[in-house]
Amino acid sequence: MSTTRVTIKDVAARAGVSKGAVSLAFNHKPGLSDATRERIFGAARELGWAPHPTARSLAGARVDVVGLALCRPARLLGLEPFCMEFVSGVESVLIEHSCALLLRLVRSAEEEIALQESWWRARQVGGAILVDFRADDPRVAVVRRLGLPVVAVGHPSLTGGLTSVWSDDAGAVTEAVRYLAGLGHRRIARVGGVAALTALRTAAFDTTARALGLAGARQLDTDQSGEAGARATRSLLTVAAPDRPTAIVYDNDIMAVAGLAVAAELGLAVPADVSVLAWDDSELCRITRPTLSAMSHDVHGFGADAARTLFGVISGEGSGSHPVPAPVLAPRGSTGPPGA
Repeated sequence: MSTTRVTIKDVAARAGVSKGAVSLAFNHKPGLSDATRERIFGAARELGWAPHPTARSLAGARVDVVGLALCRPARLLGLEPFCMEFVSGVESVLIEHSCALLLRLVRSAEEEIALQESWWRARQVGGAILVDFRADDPRVAVVRRLGLPVVAVGHPSLTGGLTSVWSDDAGAVTEAVRYLAGLGHRRIARVGGVAALTALRTAAFDTTARALGLAGARQLDTDQSGEAGARATRSLLTVAAPDRPTAIVYDNDIMAVAGLAVAAELGLAVPADVSVLAWDDSELCRITRPTLSAMSHDVHGFGADAARTLFGVISGEGSGSHPVPAPVLAPRGSTGPPGA
């Protein structure tokens, strides 16, 4: 039996193509016909060759590992229901494909870019889910250069033409502000998240407040933690009554629950003195007293849609923009007319 090591050159010769074509096939890059790609995979199987113990089969139809990098503190990840629901939705689809999730926490966009490059060059992942998009996001150019199959979770205006899955956050903010204004609130505040990641929500809030003539509307940016939500709430509610907001919209449920606690600490009744509306309708919203009104959407389903779309990208069958149902209002005990 020969002990000669099979190389990419041998595969190219068996398939009747160049070494570059073999590389294109195994990196799932465009430029090859389906027939040529299959001929290359067939030659590789016959020779028992693979470029690396990768996360996909020789036929390229199965992915064993999907990458997801999150830029947030570990302590916040464990507390934030949105993240865990989203990940559980992703996992529900990966299980169907006998696939694993490689989840990493990073501290910056630069660290995530380095991680994605490392994953792809070492063939540790067959594709990745990208989240937390901002204007002129540097990851767009990087994943295009690498040829890394990705799905972008974000509005198409931010994702640079990458295949995207997104919900209409701006429309949901508009609905929330109009609902509170319809109850009679004129001084509405928003406790938002990281400014660069929530710019669409910020713009929608400002636009809607101006359209409704809400001169008392204001917004504060935070890191979305409970502590930051409590600080922001305290700063809003400790001003003189004529300037104090009568309703507050929070960018997540953790901050809204913290806001409820601050209102109680200051002797303010919810919703008689201040109405509270949370983003992301989690179990937390339903077990507080009063129960939290929320902008509700299927976060688990959102994660599942992202994973399914990624498999479409990897197989070459999916691309474009994929909207999912926007958050809808779920009114509960924490909102009502001012002075109710």
